[in-house]
Amino acid sequence: MNAEIVSVGTELLLGNITDTNATYLTRELAALGINCYWVSQVGDNLERLRAVLARAFARSDLTIVTGGVGPTEDDLTREVIAAVLGEEMVVQPALEAELRAFFAGRSLPMPPSNIKQATCLPSGTILANPVGTAPGWWVERAGHVIVAMPGVPHEMMRMWSHEAAPRLAAHTGGQIVSRTLKVLGIGESAAEAQVLDLIHGSNPTLATYAKNDGIHLRLTTRAADEATARALLAPLEAAVRARLGDAIWGIDDEPLEDVITGLLAQRDQRLAVVEVGGATGGALARLLTAAADPSRVVAALTVPSADLAAVRNAGLPLAVEELSSEAGVQALAAATAAHWTATSALVTVGGLPAGRDDARVQGEAWIAALLTPATGPPRLRAVRLPIRAARGEVKRLMALAGLNLLRKLLLEEDSA
Repeated sequence: MNAEIVSVGTELLLGNITDTNATYLTRELAALGINCYWVSQVGDNLERLRAVLARAFARSDLTIVTGGVGPTEDDLTREVIAAVLGEEMVVQPALEAELRAFFAGRSLPMPPSNIKQATCLPSGTILANPVGTAPGWWVERAGHVIVAMPGVPHEMMRMWSHEAAPRLAAHTGGQIVSRTLKVLGIGESAAEAQVLDLIHGSNPTLATYAKNDGIHLRLTTRAADEATARALLAPLEAAVRARLGDAIWGIDDEPLEDVITGLLAQRDQRLAVVEVGGATGGALARLLTAAADPSRVVAALTVPSADLAAVRNAGLPLAVEELSSEAGVQALAAATAAHWTATSALVTVGGLPAGRDDARVQGEAWIAALLTPATGPPRLRAVRLPIRAARGEVKRLMALAGLNLLRKLLLEEDSA
């Protein structure tokens, strides 16, 4: 099967946004063993979009379209697919009722233009979109497939993984099964270097991706049935785990915050968090409160100014003279645990210069984690991390580093 990707939206051609959807899909197709031969970008213009889609449908087995499935006048993907195939768009009563209920639940009238989001073609089926209002289409005609999905990345990715990819597996025969191992503490190139000889296999396949929660290693295989596919994946997963060890923090859709709170619960730990300065600036607290069960986090304090006086004014007495040091963050971790009668603590210290979020900044941050085990003295770890990133990225990177330090300290209890 050969594939083609068409990204729709004038904003792409103006450089207002980057086409991350196409990058994601080319990797996904490669992992599924599907060749992608063309990627096109086209604006919200009826005739140009029709020409691009007609050419794609004629030369490719699979055409994936992202964008243009919204309710506005310049969302033309549905109309163009219908025109290329010579079919009429038909309103789906169940989908219309669902759409009207969405607006009614928000005490809003549904604009008439939204009705096209409840349509499909006779040769098509609906791809569900539980995280947005624009459903997708799966259309089959004469041995060719068109998949139309929203342009919003998180909606598209969810629709692809839950709706389109499973249909592709059934369409091409056999069963496609994937397993994702998630890594923290090493970069994408370093992770790839450790598994490089494993990447060149054809079935199963292995690919690395840089994500917001670290590096993902996607293991994918195709087999006659799911049991055979999982048996094929098992040796590859074992080999990857042997190479990367405890750098692997989670699997598949498992969120980092749930892994951390789960480790705390398993070890009967109560965690207190203090973030001083803009290096994390509340990012740790936001991540941890997003956990399915955040009850193990008993307190979280953000102190905007990265100085000792501000910390003392917040009610944490510290018998040190320098906060941005190993001794300073260790003392802060101990004071944090004592102040909230917690058995573990995670603290960060680091300021950022003023400026725009896209401005690159340099500096350093300190992170410390404290754990009081069931037996024995407390264990304390502190690390200094250089800051070399855009201001907007610093909080995310430092929050991940802090949670990873705490995770490793929690895991040490198993081998103590």
